[in-house]
Amino acid sequence: MRDQMEYSSSAATIAAISTPQAVGGIGIVRISGPRAREIAQNVFTSKSGKRLDDLKGYQALYGFVSDGEERIDDAIALNFIGPASFTGEDVVELSCHGGLYLMRRVLKAVFSAGAVPAGPGEFTRRAFLNEKMGLTEAESVMQLISAQGEQAAKVALSGHDGALEKKIIQIREMLIGTAAHLSAWADYPEDDIPEVNTDVLEGTLVAAKSELEKLLRQFDAGRIIREGVHTVIAGRPNVGKSTLMNLLAGCERSIVTEYAGTTRDVVEDSVILGGVPLHLADTAGIHLTDDPVERIGVLRAQEKVKQAQLVLAVFDSSQELNEEDKKLVVSIGDSPAIAVVNKNDLTSKIDIEYINNYFKHIVYISALSGTGLDELKDAVAQVLQTAQLNPAEGILFTERQRDAARRAHDCVTEALLAVEHGITLDAVTVSIEGAISSLLELTGERATEAVVDSVFHHFCVGK
Repeated sequence: MRDQMEYSSSAATIAAISTPQAVGGIGIVRISGPRAREIAQNVFTSKSGKRLDDLKGYQALYGFVSDGEERIDDAIALNFIGPASFTGEDVVELSCHGGLYLMRRVLKAVFSAGAVPAGPGEFTRRAFLNEKMGLTEAESVMQLISAQGEQAAKVALSGHDGALEKKIIQIREMLIGTAAHLSAWADYPEDDIPEVNTDVLEGTLVAAKSELEKLLRQFDAGRIIREGVHTVIAGRPNVGKSTLMNLLAGCERSIVTEYAGTTRDVVEDSVILGGVPLHLADTAGIHLTDDPVERIGVLRAQEKVKQAQLVLAVFDSSQELNEEDKKLVVSIGDSPAIAVVNKNDLTSKIDIEYINNYFKHIVYISALSGTGLDELKDAVAQVLQTAQLNPAEGILFTERQRDAARRAHDCVTEALLAVEHGITLDAVTVSIEGAISSLLELTGERATEAVVDSVFHHFCVGK
């Protein structure tokens, strides 16, 4: 399908700034297309007098860029000859000092020399269309750029290396072999083709369904390590919520005093805990109060608990549980939660058996000294099911991918039910072919131009 899309090697030569639009030591203007070297040569002059046309691929020249006769900046021109480049086309990258004004001047000069502005993700799109990478590998590029933590980066890198595509191809090949046998047996009954063994057929479909279900189960955990979870630190006054907030944030985000009710509003911050981004909210202590300002803070805290994707319910180990603690436990309900038993460096008076009855995950910490933080990291990974993620196995990481995998799963399920109910093998074949089509769309081998446009629309310009 790629060669049927509106694209050819004679497409316009594009250019964009490929480094962040901010002040930096170095900035890069990337030029890609059939006239890349010609356009670059119109704005770049080497100190040695050599021309870019004289260079082999992966070689560079030092010189300066200019706009007409006006010199703009010193520069290094790095030459790539297609198809041995990121886009599969001729590419030149002009590296200059990373000032915003300078980069825009250089880009303007490149446009004046004949290049056209690159659209969002157009360099990566051309890499896909020139079959330098599959669609899942292309999508992983933006995941790498936007990764907030180590786990997210590992998942994205694994996708860029083709882990997901390999998994999808493995499932697809199972189904293609089965569909081919079914079609041949139905279309050429006079030939010596082995009869379809329904037990073998059912076994193949069960295996394909199981692999697809595994991919779909991991999607939510994969999304969590990319996007993070809204996490609420809740508890009655003076149990150590703000101290825990400061411990996780690595700085004093919440005011801490020995007086109950110090936190009267929601204090928010984002942190990385064990590779998982947590969008934290330190809330006011949940308790009955006549203070109208405190009461507003308590109501906001209760609302935050209801909306949270993860609750860190903090209890004071040095005090007995009271009605406010128990009301918090009830208000959490079935929401994902961890009981954080704080002040474990003091003599324990808490009814831990009561906590055990309501929480599957309990962590003992001293937020003041920092002990127990590693145990909290492990508990978060277990509750959010990120601990079981193995990037090397391939992980779905976009809604488009999940939708394609879900449609393939539904088709395989239909085929399996058809076999179990003794429906004709023609119907089974149709369902299997539907699954194969969805998997081809997932990897981009049968993706429509509209799907490809949608994928690259979310990319940044310059990538």
